[in-house]
Amino acid sequence: MSEIPLTWNQAVKGITEFIEVAIHTILYVRQIYPADLFVRRKKYDTPVFQSRHPALNEYISGTVKAVSDELVLGNVDKVVVVIKDRNQVALERFIFSVQNMIEVESYNKDTSVQDAMSSAQLAQYFRSFLIKLNMIESQLGVLELPTGDEASFAIVLELKENTMPSASKDNEPPPWVPADRQHTTSGVSEKAQLHLLRAVDTGIINISLAVQESEQKLQPTEDPNDFAHDIEGQENAEAS
Repeated sequence: MSEIPLTWNQAVKGITEFIEVAIHTILYVRQIYPADLFVRRKKYDTPVFQSRHPALNEYISGTVKAVSDELVLGNVDKVVVVIKDRNQVALERFIFSVQNMIEVESYNKDTSVQDAMSSAQLAQYFRSFLIKLNMIESQLGVLELPTGDEASFAIVLELKENTMPSASKDNEPPPWVPADRQHTTSGVSEKAQLHLLRAVDTGIINISLAVQESEQKLQPTEDPNDFAHDIEGQENAEAS
């Protein structure tokens, strides 16, 4: 692989590709869907599992594309994969935090950034992220739900302060709708537990991954009812 420093657009592409792979991995390791819904692949020189359900894959890829559109504009603060119970109560939040380290004019976004890491180096970091994710059950334990209950997930996009999602393209409906506040990081109680898994400084955009166990998971309580004005992707195609 080339050791040429990343460009802005390469950093965005690399991060969004990683987020997509990580979402599939999260759904597999937390057993949100049956294991036979996934097929073993290889990415970043490490084994990964990818959903083979077309509707689920379309939802994930479409959501990640919408995240990419905001990331290019420098609007993203966090991307959160929320694991929730049948009552929509958040149990776990996998939090991808993004920090832009430099500002790049649009005409320079395909120019290598001095002192940024290379694509090969970034791939090695993402490999270590995925190894951590694949071992997450040893840290969090099996996701236990009452008999008859089923877990589901949502993807929440939290933008920088005073930022709104960009307009949809090609007359498509907006990919985002307001999120339930307790699915977001602003709806977290003090009794939640946060575990930092990995972080990387690319020299352009920094990204870290943490997992948060909610108070409702650790100490089950009544369902919260409050709502937020953050941005959440709704599953428009469920896997069966």
